[in-house]
Amino acid sequence: MDLPAIIADIVAQAATWEDRGTVASYIPELAKVDPGQFGIAVATADGRLIEGGDSATGFSIQSISKVFALTLALGKVGDQLWQRVGREPSGNAFNSIVQLEHEQGIPRNPFINAGAVVVADVNLGGHQPRVAIGEMLRFVRYLAGDDGIAINETVAASETATGFRNMALAHYMRAFGNIRHPVDLVLGTYFHQCAIEMSCRQLALAGRYLMLDGRHPEGGRVVSSSRAKRINALMLTCGHYDASGDFAFRVGIPGKSGVGGGILAIVPGRASIAVWSPGLNENGNSQLGTLALEELARRTGWSVFSPPQDPS
Repeated sequence: MDLPAIIADIVAQAATWEDRGTVASYIPELAKVDPGQFGIAVATADGRLIEGGDSATGFSIQSISKVFALTLALGKVGDQLWQRVGREPSGNAFNSIVQLEHEQGIPRNPFINAGAVVVADVNLGGHQPRVAIGEMLRFVRYLAGDDGIAINETVAASETATGFRNMALAHYMRAFGNIRHPVDLVLGTYFHQCAIEMSCRQLALAGRYLMLDGRHPEGGRVVSSSRAKRINALMLTCGHYDASGDFAFRVGIPGKSGVGGGILAIVPGRASIAVWSPGLNENGNSQLGTLALEELARRTGWSVFSPPQDPS
């Protein structure tokens, strides 16, 4: 399998795709991003990094940060987290409030906004948001091996000024006792977490621990094998909101999207993949990123539902 040639072909194809989706407009700073951009990076288990397109361009990772936040929260409280957040697909939009009333303020999973706000509450841990965000940044930099990763403060301010639905979600869960810190501190943590800026190259490198059964490629263990497996399982079943089933059907590997246009996808034992194109489909997932991952899975045979193939 000539992976560099496959990546080059996908980049060339992406340049011809006419339906590029629509950039997120409810966060003003994201609405300014050029929808013509597309990047892809693949970090393989044998240590290669194959890139194409705008793979070095930084973008706001948004909800992809929920994967790293979940990893940190599980390290703090372990399986106690599941008393406050479920593990089931929501079937609703990422910012829906509907299910919270019926389910007593317990979000369906940690990858919808309500669930991620609870995870932020756990990670806040009695500190000020700057402490929790500092921990998150150090963690992502460690995973990627890149101290240049930073928060886009302009995006964070834009989210803070317009995040009324997230404020409503947080206050509603606070009423049920499922948010335990002041709402403004929790949301400060959450908005800054979402505003972390990374390139496809950095994001693919940061996801390697989920490819490597929880191990850091330079030695040591980030999470246990069973925890890595469970995070991947949640990415597969819940990582694309109400389009998670369709993504599993079409692509067949765990993935987590963000409204900044990025997707982190994991092929256990084989690859950590990051794609980015800011135009979104009707479910809030990258239009070109999804098509590119579908093509990559088709060309490589990578899928959690297929037997392993010889990567040589």
